[in-house]
Amino acid sequence: MAAPSVSRASLDRARRSESSCQSGWYQRPPPPARGAAPLPVPNLAILPVDDEPTLASALARILRCDGHTVETVANGRLALAKLQERAYDLILSDLRMPELDEPGLYRALEAYYLPLCRRFIFLMGDTLNPEVDVFLAESGVPRLPKPFTMAEVQRAIQQALQAV
Repeated sequence: MAAPSVSRASLDRARRSESSCQSGWYQRPPPPARGAAPLPVPNLAILPVDDEPTLASALARILRCDGHTVETVANGRLALAKLQERAYDLILSDLRMPELDEPGLYRALEAYYLPLCRRFIFLMGDTLNPEVDVFLAESGVPRLPKPFTMAEVQRAIQQALQAV
């Protein structure tokens, strides 16, 4: 059985469901095969940063179903404000947003929260321009293309944590 995609239909179901984890729209992937790397450790504090409220909300619900503590914000400026309030283990961030986009947020993390630069994943929904390609190559930050499955999110989280 394939892992569920975070599609518009599943986003709508997540938004309508008060108890998403028990409603049946989200199915936890099977445990990894013997010898495969384990799934990400539960109970991480994760900050998704995305200006699409439906996507941010659905991603937060899925991450909570996996046992993580999740707060969402709509742009890089709000993410920096949240980082002043509490520590996060990982940031999942859209690449293009209003106010402070992700290259700007990443540069601020380099200046003020350097350890988080190794626990950062870019969510990407479109093709890139050459300047963004250069930035991504220089930063070495993992990328997760949209739309994505929960299994892909879990793998990206696991890879980001192993890089620490």
